Amino acid sequence: MSSAAPIRLSGRWTLDDRLAKQVWAVPAELPAGTRAFTVELSYDRSAGVLDLGCEGPGGFRGWSGGARSRYTIAPSWATPGYLPGDPEQGVWLVLLGLYRVPLEGLPYEVTVTPHLTPPPAPAVPAAPPLPAAVPASTRRGVPGLDGMRWQAGELHAHTVHSDGSLTVAELATLARAEGLDFLAVTDHNTVSHHAELPGAAARTGITIVPGQEVTTDLGHANAFGDIGWIDFREPADAWARAVRDRGGLLSVNHPLAADCAWRHPLTERPRTAEVWHWGWWDRTWGAPLSWAQVWREDLVYVGGGDFHRPEDDHPPGAPCTWVLSERPGDTGPAGASAIVEGIRSGHTAVSAGPGGPLLLRHGDEFLALGAEGLILWGPEHRSVIRGDRVSLPARPGPHRLETTRNEVMALCT
Repeated sequence: MSSAAPIRLSGRWTLDDRLAKQVWAVPAELPAGTRAFTVELSYDRSAGVLDLGCEGPGGFRGWSGGARSRYTIAPSWATPGYLPGDPEQGVWLVLLGLYRVPLEGLPYEVTVTPHLTPPPAPAVPAAPPLPAAVPASTRRGVPGLDGMRWQAGELHAHTVHSDGSLTVAELATLARAEGLDFLAVTDHNTVSHHAELPGAAARTGITIVPGQEVTTDLGHANAFGDIGWIDFREPADAWARAVRDRGGLLSVNHPLAADCAWRHPLTERPRTAEVWHWGWWDRTWGAPLSWAQVWREDLVYVGGGDFHRPEDDHPPGAPCTWVLSERPGDTGPAGASAIVEGIRSGHTAVSAGPGGPLLLRHGDEFLALGAEGLILWGPEHRSVIRGDRVSLPARPGPHRLETTRNEVMALCT
C-alpha cells in the first residue's frame, strides 16, 4: 500500500460553536490518484466528546459518532458505519459533531491520509454457529388471525456499524437464540449495515427489518424500512416527511431517557413511539404511560431494548414487541415490509420478554397468556386475570397487565 502525504487540519471548537449547530464540516481536498483514504481524529477525550462522520462530493458516506476516532473508505470495503466505493475527486468533508464542549473550548486535529493503492480489507469474523431455538410465537402457541400471525421481536438494536459490539451476523444469531421472530437493526445515523441484513436473515431464519436511529442532541427516532439514509442534520419535521414520502415508518425513541429525551418541536407528531424502553427499570413509575397519553390519543405502543453488547445484561427482546403481520416466517424484504405495515396498522403489544406475561388485542378479544393473578387495566375496565390462557371481550383504548404492586408487565394498543 502506498500513500500520499497526510493532510493535517486542526482548530479549537468553542461552546458558541456547539450552540450554533450540532454538526460542523472540516474540508479536505484529496489529491489526484487517490484510491482510498483514512481519517483520524484526535482530541482530549477527558475534556469533551466529538462525533465523527464523512460526506463526499457525491453525498453522505457514513457516521460513527463517538464510537470511533478513525475510519477508512476504499473501493470494495469501508470501516463499519461507512459506505465503500471509489473516492470521488474533489473536496471531502470530515463531519464533526460537537456533542460535549467545555467552556474553555476543545482543541482537535484531523489527519486525512490519501492512499494511492487501496489497503487490504480487514478480516471478517466467522459467523457464529446457529443455536437450536424455537420462536416465541410458536413456543407459546399464539394463534393466527385472518391469515396473519403474531411475531415477537426487537425493534431497537445496534452493531459494530455504530456503537454496538457485535457484527450483524452475531446480533442476528443472538436474537434467534432468544426466540425472536424478527429484529430491526437501527445503527446511529447510518445505513451501512443494510447491505449485510439479507444474508444474516437468510442464514438465521429471522426476519430483519432495515432501520436507522436518527440521533441528535434533542432526541432520537427510529426510521424503519428500506428507505435510504435520513439526514439527521435537518429539522425533525424534515425527517418525518422524508420517512413518510419514502414509505417508511418513524418512531420516537425513549422519549423520557435522561439527556436523550425527546425535545424536538414537530408540526405533526409521529403515531408510533417506544413507550417501553429497557431503561424503564422500575415499572411502577408511571411517567412513560403519562407521556403516551398526552402525545397522541391513537398512539401505537412499541418497545425497544436498545441492545448494544451482551455484557449489558439485557438481551435482544427485553422488552419484546409483538406485531400481528402478514407473511410470517418470510425472511426476505416482503417479510420485513409486513412487520413495518403491522406496526403502522397499530397491531402491536409489548411484554417484558418473549416469555413474559402477554396481552394481545386479538380481533374482538383480549388474549392474556401467562398472566395468572395479574390485573387487566384499561381506561374503563379493570379485572383480575384468572388462568394461564384467558380470552376476554376487547375494550377500546390502550390496556396493560399489572402486578398487585402496580408494576407494568405487558402493554397493548
